[in-house]
Amino acid sequence: MAFLKGTKLYSIFTGKCPVCHQGKMYLNSNAYKVSETLKMHDRCPHCDVKFKIEPSFFYGAMYVSYAVGIAFAVAAFVIAYFFIEMSRFHSFLIIIGTLIVFLPIILRLSRNIWINFFFKYDKTKV
Repeated sequence: MAFLKGTKLYSIFTGKCPVCHQGKMYLNSNAYKVSETLKMHDRCPHCDVKFKIEPSFFYGAMYVSYAVGIAFAVAAFVIAYFFIEMSRFHSFLIIIGTLIVFLPIILRLSRNIWINFFFKYDKTKV
């Protein structure tokens, strides 16, 4: 992922600070530790940027999570129905399973996308 450094995609996919791309946003890098999936640092450990701009800042990420969830569901349906040639009912079950299994990833991706709408990479903070 080093080739993406300096782009928003780097911050989105690695969970690094959108400003410096050095500090981690989440306390635990394992998204599947359910009790800590959304626990974040208040500020970047490297450049001291405040992640939560205002109270309830990450409510906007719910809208992004809807779109990300739809993308995962469509991908699961296409793979199950067209490539594996499952019935529509079984494809529906695959979609439900996919959304349950990838829920922590979807939640984090949504937050990462949302915060990257409001911050830009700054080379001087590196």
